[in-house]
Amino acid sequence: MRTLRIRTFTALSFFFILTVPWIFFLTAHFMETKTLSFANSGLQDAMLQRHLTEIIHLIETNPDQWRDPNWQNQLHKALQQAKMEAAILSASDQDIFRSNPERHGALSSTERFSIIENGHLIGKVVIYLPKLNTIQMISMFAGLLLAFFIIGIEMRRFLLKPLEKMSLAARQIAAGDWDVKLPLSRITEISEVRDGFEVMVKGLQKSFQKQAELEEERRFVIAAVAHDLRTPLFALRGYLDGLEQGIAQSPEKITKYLAVCKEKSAQLDRLVEDLFTFTKMDYVEMNLHNQTVDFKLLLQKSIDSLIPLARQKHISISNPAADGCFICGDMHLLERSINNLLENAVRHTPSYGEIVVQCYKDGDKVRFSIRDTGPGFSPEELQRGFEPLYRGEESRNRSTGGSGLGLTISQKIVRRHGGELAADNHSEHGALLTGWIPAAASD
Repeated sequence: MRTLRIRTFTALSFFFILTVPWIFFLTAHFMETKTLSFANSGLQDAMLQRHLTEIIHLIETNPDQWRDPNWQNQLHKALQQAKMEAAILSASDQDIFRSNPERHGALSSTERFSIIENGHLIGKVVIYLPKLNTIQMISMFAGLLLAFFIIGIEMRRFLLKPLEKMSLAARQIAAGDWDVKLPLSRITEISEVRDGFEVMVKGLQKSFQKQAELEEERRFVIAAVAHDLRTPLFALRGYLDGLEQGIAQSPEKITKYLAVCKEKSAQLDRLVEDLFTFTKMDYVEMNLHNQTVDFKLLLQKSIDSLIPLARQKHISISNPAADGCFICGDMHLLERSINNLLENAVRHTPSYGEIVVQCYKDGDKVRFSIRDTGPGFSPEELQRGFEPLYRGEESRNRSTGGSGLGLTISQKIVRRHGGELAADNHSEHGALLTGWIPAAASD
């Protein structure tokens, strides 16, 4: 659709307003004079004056013949030739002669004079002159009105109606109706405003949908974790009640009860920490405490923290990481992300299994991977593994002590740092988690 700018529309409107009346004037002039030339206008004025002089002379020099029919015919012919009308009145305003009483309204100016003879008023004369350019002027005025009418219609069509529709669309969007169709316009400025408005609406709609999804996800997570908190709390309260009531009488039972209470409190701590971190990730956005981090040392630090848990299951953890794996990011969040991944690997790797952690620089990225010798991911787990609170029926369930937020939190942290985290199965068996984070700029 071809568009116009407002200044172009204004210039065309001004030109149209000037042109249409002139066209009407020329058309009326041609219809009346059969020519488009204005050169004979002065000649017409001179001829009109000459005819007027002749008629006045004819009336003034023949007052005694005013009532003579022959003279009146002569005067009538002279008036017809000059396209004039005349009326001769007596001293008492009685009609003596009137050429055409019905046509006086079609004529414009008049010439009035009195005939005095020997000091006495003998009559009054009124000569009605023809209207000059009357039809042309009326046509020009009509053309001007038509031009304003057409410009008004087009202005409403091209300017006012799109703006009115856009105003209505804005009110509908404010009321929550996102399926509003914005009006089109052939005016460039209005079209640009419409396009910008459409981009804004799409952005608002996307933001609103994302907010609704996050709110729904947050409610689900809080409700699920609150439900999960009840299980260890119930067990913890039961064992504490048993200790209080003296059920555990032997030192062995007391030790066992205390160990269970400690385990349940640690499980509660993990659940609360996971919930806090997951909720926090929705707000940190780009407010990361950026610093240069040696990703190799960070991996080793996380491995060292999990060595005691791995030794209990006789699991070996190797870290053949390369040098030069420096990234920019939040040390605490990145360590939490790697800890989650390694805890997940240790939890689901069987006894006497193996976990291999790798890290290397690939161009402007630092890539890392964590491979275990566990059962790996099922097809459904590969599809939904990063969903909040998703746990598989067998290998990833509540009996392992996980909250179902570990992978989700890790992926969120990696993405906050501009990277990506993915899950897959290794070709030789076991789960494989791979990811990358932008490398720190070299000095």
